[in-house]
Amino acid sequence: MSAVEPIDVAEPAPARPAGFEVRRAALPGAPPPTPVIFASPHSGRLYPEDMMSAAALDARAIRRSEDAFVDQLVEAAPAAGAALITASYARAYIDVNRDAFELDPGMFIDELPDFARSRTARVAAGLGAIAKVVSEGQEIYARKLTFAEAQGRIDGAHRPYHAALTQLIAEAQAAHGVAILVDWHSMPSIAARAAGVGGCDMVLGDRFGAACSNTLTRLVEREFEARGYRVVRNTPYAGGYTTEHYGRPARRVHALQIELNRALYLDEDALAPTPGFTRLKVDIEALTAALTAEAWSGRL
Repeated sequence: MSAVEPIDVAEPAPARPAGFEVRRAALPGAPPPTPVIFASPHSGRLYPEDMMSAAALDARAIRRSEDAFVDQLVEAAPAAGAALITASYARAYIDVNRDAFELDPGMFIDELPDFARSRTARVAAGLGAIAKVVSEGQEIYARKLTFAEAQGRIDGAHRPYHAALTQLIAEAQAAHGVAILVDWHSMPSIAARAAGVGGCDMVLGDRFGAACSNTLTRLVEREFEARGYRVVRNTPYAGGYTTEHYGRPARRVHALQIELNRALYLDEDALAPTPGFTRLKVDIEALTAALTAEAWSGRL
């Protein structure tokens, strides 16, 4: 890990890089040992040439949209019995934690299809499936895009990611009767300072109880609080597309979003891990062990 790692620019080629990586906790063909699935949808560092050639911002500015190094914080999950899926493409290129067609018509030179979801709060904020702005509100693109470009990103990255995630959930349910999806994110320290009373270290988003059982939320809350972290629920982040789309407790699919305060582990200016990275990773590994040790089939 180094300060401001150079972004990986994918050169045009007949075969594009995979949009995600899946690491299972079982040997090929074997059922998953636990129903727990970890996902990191916003830690991707791949910026294809078709994006960078249209961009108005430099790499450093665009990289501030990443949940930098979150994939590395949770990388030990398979060794503890949890499957892990991580997005490869940067969220600024295509955000897999959005509806695929959550698009801003003002970003496109041609008309969007009627089924596009252009009136959501996320689109209004400039953070649809294809982001208009980075976190500081700077516009990413120097020109308007075409819908064909959006369709290419959806077909090449968004749909394959969700097909793989859906498969992991199906495998967990087939083996255990239940699936537990934990969607990992990071939040700017300025947002964390505004949460709760006196700020927080983590925000647990369960869509106010609609996306998962309180049993799961409470376990995660208890494990983090026991290690000295300040934890709040649902404010300012109640959960994104992933928790909303997959969290169906009545169908025994439970989805919980975890937002980590970047100040715990990251120099936000240099985009480099701090000494706190090691402590946080160890504590996440302890939480992972607690999650995978539970007999969830009998509890949820």
